[in-house]
Amino acid sequence: MTAQPVLFVDDEEHLRFAARQSLEIEGLDCLCFADAEQALSRITRDFPGILVSDIRLPGTDGLTLMRKALSIDPQFPVILVTGHGDVELAVNSMREGAYDFLEKPFAPSRLVETVRRALEKRRLTLENRFLREQVGARKAVETRLHGRSPEIEAVRQKIRAVAATDVDVLITGPTGVGKEVAAHALHEASARAAMPFLHINCGALPEALVESELFGHEAGAFPGAMRARIGRFEAARGGTVFLDEIDSLSWGLQAKLLHAVQNRLITRLGSNDPIELDIRFVAASKRDLEAASRAGDFRPDLLYRLNVATICIPSLSDRREDIPGLFSQLVGEAAARYKREAPEISGAVLAAVAICDWPGNVRELRNAADRFVLGLDLGLAPQGPFASGLSTGALSDRMAVHEKALIAASLAAHGGQLKATYEALQISRKALYEKMQKYGLARENFLEEH
Repeated sequence: MTAQPVLFVDDEEHLRFAARQSLEIEGLDCLCFADAEQALSRITRDFPGILVSDIRLPGTDGLTLMRKALSIDPQFPVILVTGHGDVELAVNSMREGAYDFLEKPFAPSRLVETVRRALEKRRLTLENRFLREQVGARKAVETRLHGRSPEIEAVRQKIRAVAATDVDVLITGPTGVGKEVAAHALHEASARAAMPFLHINCGALPEALVESELFGHEAGAFPGAMRARIGRFEAARGGTVFLDEIDSLSWGLQAKLLHAVQNRLITRLGSNDPIELDIRFVAASKRDLEAASRAGDFRPDLLYRLNVATICIPSLSDRREDIPGLFSQLVGEAAARYKREAPEISGAVLAAVAICDWPGNVRELRNAADRFVLGLDLGLAPQGPFASGLSTGALSDRMAVHEKALIAASLAAHGGQLKATYEALQISRKALYEKMQKYGLARENFLEEH
């Protein structure tokens, strides 16, 4: 169990000694201070303990200390200790947010009882706050990354785990899988969610202006620099910087980026004054950066700095069972975007999109959903472009991929209703159960997809 220290502030030494003795006899941790500033330095939003302070203190008084503590965390329990003439002042302080007050002289049992109640309130506050943050993080990730497959759930779990830390992250995966979406989910599930998220497409930055764009410049740093300008890294302080297509940076720029990532410092062009950065770097690449590093195209030291945690986003062909539900989701989004009523999606359409390979992944599937909403041809060739999923490997494996995709599509089309599914597939109930068990398809994963 986490220790819950009691910060006790009083300028009289004998009162501090008595309070500490009373609390420690009851098994409570107590830290005593003679002035407000020493105690205030211990208080953070996540501090697990409470504050007990005399109102009358030299320098910063108890009421001011309480206000400063509540500015750090409005739910922080503060117990004020008053003399006989300060009771009205203490009562007014409770309207400002004090948890309770004790009038001198107070019995040790009264101190212990009040402190225990305040500590329990603090424990519940922090537990509820943690649970809300966990729920918020889960919602942020699931809202961004749709799908029921084990592959995408593993990605979501890793994002939630990494978001709880502040490490730099490398996101990999083929084109169109949603690396930027994953970066957004990571940011929104982190403690930096309220701060800026800055997307920088490294491949689109003009080579001659990259340093100025990223690090900023002072007036007169180069011809045309009429006034100072902060760079993108500086603008994102406190938040997340997403470096998309990081492999497109030149070797020289990779060295300068390494300095910023490693030291969390930048220097504007034309200046000698370093600027501290409080940002998280998230990089993305569709290339294998380890292979690029071995080939001499990417700095290995920069790679080691960025891939503290690596998240690989699977292609759609690796999570085919997600395609029907994802297509339905994208159709709904397209209908809202084009201000049209979402058309009904037949089982045949879902089966067709499920068995197709999508080399452009989610991006290509989104385009197909747009065409479907607009009443245009989906653009699926009769045989389907099955390059990676259905046209390689043993015949039995290729047939299994096809069969699993068709069953998942039918389950999605019928909202997980088994009777409607096995009738549509023209197989027995027993055969459907056996095939669902064989392919790891759970009925409950399709109940909300309809």
